[in-house]
Amino acid sequence: MSDATYARRTTIFVEDAEILAHEAFAARQHVLRVQAPRCARHATPGSFAHLRCDPALPMRRPLSIMRTDPEAGWVEFLYKVVGTGTRALAGRRPGERLNLLGPIGRGFETRPERPRRLLIGGGVGIPPLIFLAETLHRSGADAATLVLMGSETEFPFTARPSKILVPGMPDGVIAALPLLDDQGIPSRLASGRGEPGCHPGHVTELAGHWLAALAPEALGEVEVFACGPSAMLRAGAALAARFEVPCQVSLEEFMACAVGGCAGCAVPVRGPAGVVMKRVCVDGPVFDAHDVFDGASAGQGPPSGRT
Repeated sequence: MSDATYARRTTIFVEDAEILAHEAFAARQHVLRVQAPRCARHATPGSFAHLRCDPALPMRRPLSIMRTDPEAGWVEFLYKVVGTGTRALAGRRPGERLNLLGPIGRGFETRPERPRRLLIGGGVGIPPLIFLAETLHRSGADAATLVLMGSETEFPFTARPSKILVPGMPDGVIAALPLLDDQGIPSRLASGRGEPGCHPGHVTELAGHWLAALAPEALGEVEVFACGPSAMLRAGAALAARFEVPCQVSLEEFMACAVGGCAGCAVPVRGPAGVVMKRVCVDGPVFDAHDVFDGASAGQGPPSGRT
């Protein structure tokens, strides 16, 4: 076990978290806020928590952390109902308690030499990018951050025209996430449903428009951070390679223990000595995009996603 992996394991906590708020949105999407002060203090963008959705279900479900307030002690998640566990979780009410294990995993790492951060989120892969955007904003390091989000279904929020100008956007693409816009964080949306003000296509296409509009010196300052379905991540990795900018991806995978013991979430990743199997839970979930998708091509196939 590497020293970094050991250090991350020592900041995983078990908490009986009180549900503070639980709101349902379109397309079976929910936002859950729980009181989990130790998780809130130690979570970083890209980390996740392993939740006991219902006392009758022994297996936990991994959910990416979307927002935290370390002072107030709460953690917030966005999830979609896709199976037995999340269906049971959707029935939980404020005031109830659920058991939480977290935060878990290696998150995104920003570099000062790459101050132009392009954050690309798709579907329920949006949460880690909101967490990253707000963290950069709080630290004052968000001056050149742009958040792009895409969905084939309805968004779990009501989009509105942005108050922030974003050069390089196609004409008419003005829809933004109010949560970020109110904080002065630029965002734009892509919609497979043809939502007003959104780019009518994939979010990676929208990212390509923005990257293509940058001058060479500005492009040299860009780093891409992405989370979403495997096809979107692969497209994002290819886009980053085409523009010769680094890219970090947060993977989603089926998990059992989520602390590295069972290796059930292992995926092929290219390393210095060739392709090796890495555990998404503790070696990730964030990896270098080149290593993941080159490794998948040479190994056992791409990450499958989790539900």
